[in-house]
Amino acid sequence: MRRHWQKKPLLIRSALPDFAPLLSRQQLFALAAEEAVESRLIVHQPQGWSLQHGPLAQRDLPAPEQPRWTLLLQGLDLHLDAAHELLQRFRFVPDARLDDLMISWASDGGGVGPHFDSYDVFLLQVNGQRRWRIGRQKDLSLEPDVPLKILSHFVPEQEHVLSPGDMLYLPPRWAHDGVAVGGDCMTYSIGFRVPQRAGLAAELLQRMADDYSDATLYRDPDQPATATPAAMPAALQAFATQALQRLLAERESLACALGEVMTEPKPRVWFDEPSSPWQIAGLRLDRRSRMMYDRRRIFINGESFLARGADARLMHCLADQRWLPVEQVRRSSSAARTLLQDWFEAGWLHRTEANPS
Repeated sequence: MRRHWQKKPLLIRSALPDFAPLLSRQQLFALAAEEAVESRLIVHQPQGWSLQHGPLAQRDLPAPEQPRWTLLLQGLDLHLDAAHELLQRFRFVPDARLDDLMISWASDGGGVGPHFDSYDVFLLQVNGQRRWRIGRQKDLSLEPDVPLKILSHFVPEQEHVLSPGDMLYLPPRWAHDGVAVGGDCMTYSIGFRVPQRAGLAAELLQRMADDYSDATLYRDPDQPATATPAAMPAALQAFATQALQRLLAERESLACALGEVMTEPKPRVWFDEPSSPWQIAGLRLDRRSRMMYDRRRIFINGESFLARGADARLMHCLADQRWLPVEQVRRSSSAARTLLQDWFEAGWLHRTEANPS
């Protein structure tokens, strides 16, 4: 973190030497056909690049032996417990920054072209080999009339061939081009969230405005008659500026809105109702649940709750560990147990028979 995070790339040979693919090729292809899974098919042909969004049935995919095509499946951690567990190994940064796990399968020569990302990424080679060329790109111009954001003038500075278990870290905006060597190439990409300032501001203002109450009406008792009625009154501009300043001065409301925004479930996410009734037991968060906290509140799946004392410590433990042993649940307050029961019945957490390792 001190030497490389958001500073320079890091190649880690045998980062996970005994790691086995979480899915076979056939299982991966089957997932691409599901409506809930975000998938993309990228084919590089002599006449150019093509992009097709899922769901993708088996008949939509080229033959595995056909060279230069790639299948991308985004957010596998939402659909597969094993993928979620792999993502947990990267919780050395705040959860507010950790995003998702993408799986890329490619035939011989397959790739998505030279490009750059605005976020940090770890590229874990799982099956086959992939050749990565990387560089600090100054010219960010893109190829015209291409359905992908491919750099026009990619200038690589380093080249690495990754074998199963090897991993490459790239900071934001480092250009890279990964090409499968020999086919049946599977790479897992662990990506990180990078809120964009304007977009985050818009979401926060919307949430804060929904709960903001100020019935003060604009008044202009000293307004003289005017010969320029279309001109915007300076006093009204000042009134609008003051309204926004008052809204942003609500620091607690801002903190609450931020926690709710950062734990909002992803699109296409829904939770399943439990198959058995609530009872005191060990608990674990559903893989799709997002849970965070600050000094006053607990945030889970876009909702916020005030908490302090032992209840706050209990919820912090659940958020950090993503599970609670039965002893802690049994000792919790009635208010905390009521919340846990509500979350259980909403499908946000589940019973567990044993403490996760």
